[in-house]
Amino acid sequence: MALIKKRSTLQIWADVIFAIFLREIKSSFNDKFGLSWAIISPMIMVAVMVVIRQPFDGGDTHGLSTLFFIIYGVLLVQFYLGVMGKTAEAIQKNKPLYAFRQVQPISSIVAIAGFELLVKFFLVLVIAIICFFMRVDIQMHDPLEIILIVFRVWIIAISVGTLLSLASCYVPEVKKLQIFITRPLFFISGIFFSLQDIPQEYWHYLTWNPLLHAVELARYAASPAYGDAGVSYFYLDAFTLSSLFLALACYHIGWKQAISR
Repeated sequence: MALIKKRSTLQIWADVIFAIFLREIKSSFNDKFGLSWAIISPMIMVAVMVVIRQPFDGGDTHGLSTLFFIIYGVLLVQFYLGVMGKTAEAIQKNKPLYAFRQVQPISSIVAIAGFELLVKFFLVLVIAIICFFMRVDIQMHDPLEIILIVFRVWIIAISVGTLLSLASCYVPEVKKLQIFITRPLFFISGIFFSLQDIPQEYWHYLTWNPLLHAVELARYAASPAYGDAGVSYFYLDAFTLSSLFLALACYHIGWKQAISR
């Protein structure tokens, strides 16, 4: 007589997430150029921006080397855009799977966001290996704080992506609005500039952006000499918790109607 193994709800949910995670890895490896481009693209952007900025500051930007000044900005902003963009497509992408009652949209959102986190981990590992062989000292004064900042950015990206994913089920044109909103983030999130490069009377036009706070605070955690003028851990934490609460509330209210449309 065959034994029937009973699983808890949490175990079933974990198995579903893992299955979707493996599916995402498999689909990414089918498009090898796409996966490798996710690693190569940020490295090219870092190299170009360092070449442009270095002649102006002599290789040192407010107490942080220009190389790592650019690296922290590019990696955090691209990480946010990658996670947000993928999670915004998660519900529609995996809609056929919702015919199985064990599979819910939140499972695909978590799995895809986890995959993006794994890709960026390998990107950081590649950059660290390159720095090691080129004998470049890695500037990371407080690695724990940098990890916590990355985690905050990840949560914000998942939250915003979830809201966009739900909205696109009701209004498909939201995808066009998403592109319009995200493009300026490269210019207003401090990838190429520091808040200290801008006159203080103009800071309030930029400091509403939580990504700018995350980038500047990551640079501060990498080198205390960089300073944290104009940015706040409180604002970043408050925005992270608020966006997460709003995303979970909207998901709880509307996920069943969203997948039935």
